[in-house]
Amino acid sequence: MFFKTFWRKKEKQQDKKSEKFGNLDSFKYKTNLELRFADLDVMGHVNNAIYFTYMEIGRTKYWKHAINWDWQSTDVVIGQASIDYIAPIFLEDKVSMYVRTSRIGNKSFDLEYLIVKTVNGKEILCSKGKTVCVTFDYATKSPTAIPDKERSKMIEFEQLSV
Repeated sequence: MFFKTFWRKKEKQQDKKSEKFGNLDSFKYKTNLELRFADLDVMGHVNNAIYFTYMEIGRTKYWKHAINWDWQSTDVVIGQASIDYIAPIFLEDKVSMYVRTSRIGNKSFDLEYLIVKTVNGKEILCSKGKTVCVTFDYATKSPTAIPDKERSKMIEFEQLSV
């Protein structure tokens, strides 16, 4: 009982990075998502697991549009995926996703996602997600360096300072 009382007294601290995470102006890529009846759960809203599928769809479109990733030479695997659910999405909602590269390392990079729905002309934030993408060589079964061509395209598209 002592521990329960002890931890409740601590104030929850907000991560400094998350303050910038919801800023739509910092995202240069946006795509529309088509909802399917199969995406819904018994409560009539999009099932929580489907959001990861939406992130995959957004990521694939982003890579094709912004980076034109060369899948023949270097593949990408997801090392970590996380999501914060903020508001439910229903079948009749008009849904869009923002995607950006927020960090580039030597063998991995981070993608951030915002899923929004449009209500009365205003975008409502429904979820915030993040994936850590690792460049991977299936021949050696190990992570590999991000190719210079793709790294340069990410930096140029996102106007990142590295």
